[in-house]
Amino acid sequence: MLPALLPAATSDLDLAPWVWWVTIGVAVAVLAFDIAVIARRPHRPSTKELVSALAVYVGAAVLFGLGLWFTAGGQIAGEFFAGWLTEYSLSVDNLFIFILIMASFRVPEKYQQFALMVGIVIAIVLRGIFIAVGAAAIDRFSWVFYIFGAFLVYTAWKLASGGETDDDEYEQNRFMRLVSKRFPASEDYDGTKLFTRQNGSRLATPLFFVIVALGTTDLLFALDSIPAIYGLTDEPYLVLVANLFALMGLRQLYFLIGGLLKKLIYLSYGLAVLLAFIGVKLILHALHENELGFINGGEKVPVPEIPIAVSLGAIVVILGVTTVLSLWRTRRHPELVED
Repeated sequence: MLPALLPAATSDLDLAPWVWWVTIGVAVAVLAFDIAVIARRPHRPSTKELVSALAVYVGAAVLFGLGLWFTAGGQIAGEFFAGWLTEYSLSVDNLFIFILIMASFRVPEKYQQFALMVGIVIAIVLRGIFIAVGAAAIDRFSWVFYIFGAFLVYTAWKLASGGETDDDEYEQNRFMRLVSKRFPASEDYDGTKLFTRQNGSRLATPLFFVIVALGTTDLLFALDSIPAIYGLTDEPYLVLVANLFALMGLRQLYFLIGGLLKKLIYLSYGLAVLLAFIGVKLILHALHENELGFINGGEKVPVPEIPIAVSLGAIVVILGVTTVLSLWRTRRHPELVED
């Protein structure tokens, strides 16, 4: 019930409820179709299949953005493109952990596509709730931008100093450990079934735990990405569709650029710069809308705000420079790429 949860005052788009429901309905239909097809014929997708599907998702996102441009103006379209690119770039970083989860659970290659699809559906549902809660908080408390901004700057510092993508082992979070204790498990996969029967007992298959791990781990990543997108737009609808377009194309990226990920040795630093930039933008916005009594007597602080055109340009430059430098460095020094 996302449209009902979101406060109407937060959106300048003034969207009718049917727009929300059509958007969600189309996303549900596409995802349900994908899951049904994959469950019926589990396999490792071919490169042609992956490229075709990714082209459809990316093309749909670009067409959606152009549609916004013609119907709502360049500002709204720019906010969508900035949010979508940011979410996509952060999702690429998430793929490192997804690969580790698959390896940790020893998921057969032909079942990985199904696990990713169901995990992504869980992630979309959980992110939808998170987006609604964030929108409600922003609508009622403008100071929440200070928290979002500070958190992104802190996350950027952690990424730059620790390089989260350098992890070589997957460590279960507390929720996963709780699930593992709650559900008796079998040791073997049973096709795409999440539960199976052995000796009269109903047991969870390893695939069940893989899907739960993918979905809940992605929610942890959303703690970074959703505040980041709210730093680029205050339209909950744009935050939602940016997440939808990014996550719906994530499965293809997982298979297409698995090897390339190892070459993006500066990805953590690039994402750190990106999150720090958006964090500063959020703090500036919070100062501009300030209502906290201990800051400037509760009055708005006359600070410059970063236009969306500058934000979009910065995102493209940061991601482009990060990719080019990473590929240039690993080409000159192949030993930097881990096996």
